[in-house]
Amino acid sequence: MDSWDEVRTAWQVARLGTVSGAAEVLGVHHATVIRHIDALEKRLGAKLFQRHSRGYTPTEAGRDLLKVAESAADQFGQLAGRIRGQGAEVAGDLVVTSIVGMSNLLVPVLASFQARHAQVNVRFLTDARVFRLEYGEAHVAIRAGSVPEDPDNVVQSFGGIEAALFASRKYAETHGLPQGPEGFARHRFVGIEGDGTRAPFYRWMSQHVDPDRVTFRGTESAALLAAVRAGMGIGFVSLHEAAGCTDLVQVMPSRSEWNAPLWLVTHVDLHRTPKVQAFLAHLKAEARSWTGAGPSVLAASA
Repeated sequence: MDSWDEVRTAWQVARLGTVSGAAEVLGVHHATVIRHIDALEKRLGAKLFQRHSRGYTPTEAGRDLLKVAESAADQFGQLAGRIRGQGAEVAGDLVVTSIVGMSNLLVPVLASFQARHAQVNVRFLTDARVFRLEYGEAHVAIRAGSVPEDPDNVVQSFGGIEAALFASRKYAETHGLPQGPEGFARHRFVGIEGDGTRAPFYRWMSQHVDPDRVTFRGTESAALLAAVRAGMGIGFVSLHEAAGCTDLVQVMPSRSEWNAPLWLVTHVDLHRTPKVQAFLAHLKAEARSWTGAGPSVLAASA
């Protein structure tokens, strides 16, 4: 294509649906947008949009162009993300993603790292979706479950999450405690919402606890821990978090089949940059002081 400017203009019109919207985003006059569209349609010999009173709607040819333009924009985003991380100084944005529930461990680490490197701006992201390191969405990801297999990523073992079944003292005093899975039918449980979790302890719960006995479900690890502490049922809590909760009693000790391995993941293009290496070294050093492992309750992957 001879003119990326015209393609970019068409992409913005297709994305926003109006000439005025595209003009505002691109910082040009609306007449320039129209001129770019007309020139591109003439060059391609096809109508890219249907014009109507509400705006512009892409034709089939326009939708094909949109797919190509989106792919090109993704590639530019990938390039920009890599360039931002390749400076010789430990400065600029540091984007770290993790599984939900690790904030209590990671925020102090991020704070002490920033105290050492005042020119670093920290962004800490937790979400159910897997952030795409190849597109520059993050510098470092902490993931749980099976080992990540993307060949473009550098993957390092980072210990794991040891969890056990706990209940509040209030619950134990009111309902007693089961001696094992054979007694579960007489008790209430706190569990994860949905069946897509990769946490091995919640998979175990789905196999050994009747769904009708899981009377509280949630997606946020903090809410699940709060529900257990409030006496709403028996639930999984990591040994790290349980150590700080004197109102909890252990129902069943941790089992190896419940353990969830953790992984440090970086993209091969950013792994050796000074900023990423400095943070990885700092994180590993700080993690040696953690007792138990990981977050309070594993709810999702990052």
